[in-house]
Amino acid sequence: MKSTFFKILVMAFIIGVLAACGAGDPEAEKTPDNNTGDTATDSQEGEKAEKADGKVLKMATSADFPPFESYDKEGNFVGFDIEVAQAIADELGYELEIQDMSFDGLIGALQSGRVDMVMSGMSATEERKQNVDFSEPYHRSGEMFIMKKDADINSLEDLKGLTVGVQLGTIQEEGADELSSKYGFEVKKVDKAALLIQELNSNRIDVGYLDKTVAEGFIAEQGLEGFDDPTTSSPGMGIAFPKGSELTEEINGALEKLIENGTIAELEKKWDLTNAE
Repeated sequence: MKSTFFKILVMAFIIGVLAACGAGDPEAEKTPDNNTGDTATDSQEGEKAEKADGKVLKMATSADFPPFESYDKEGNFVGFDIEVAQAIADELGYELEIQDMSFDGLIGALQSGRVDMVMSGMSATEERKQNVDFSEPYHRSGEMFIMKKDADINSLEDLKGLTVGVQLGTIQEEGADELSSKYGFEVKKVDKAALLIQELNSNRIDVGYLDKTVAEGFIAEQGLEGFDDPTTSSPGMGIAFPKGSELTEEINGALEKLIENGTIAELEKKWDLTNAE
């Protein structure tokens, strides 16, 4: 009886060891059901894997320039430039990565190789073209002077003796520097476009000089008034790249498609840019 009982115990031990080994073997657990996944999930994972292969498009912007680029209440990037950039990335199969920085540091970020491109309502001026390459223009606005209501400022001649605020590194800074000597006003330069409104409301400047579309937004929001700059014709906004970048031609091709298929026009309408000259 003891011998039979001992044999039973040994057999039970061996069976237990074999069962434990089977549980630790990944191949032992495979069944036909384990190999059948959800089609949508597989597709999403495939897209993630495709984007994870290093095809990332790094873009810099100065997110204080609505309706071109700014933040929503949740802290997400929003605006015309943001959506155009995303449409380009989707067209070319890139994952878009956006960095926010001061406008006057954008070209330096390109030259140092920290980013691949800049979209920030940047006008493709001849001076900037000495340092970076530009895409074809994707939008045109113009410039505008804004001031408080009842300021009785209606023309360039009325700016004599006043202080005009501009954002550093912008085409408006260049224009104000040129116009100031002819029309006798002082130029005050700030880091962010939104600071011009604070300076205006605090009476630290008399007039702000901005992109026309941005100015019109502030006029509607802040109850200001303004007049168009009659002296300049903007060269148009372009996407900036490091000199000699291979992306310039690739993104120009994507831009051309987005213009032809109406995507750019739809986004201009969405962000109320269709009345800009």
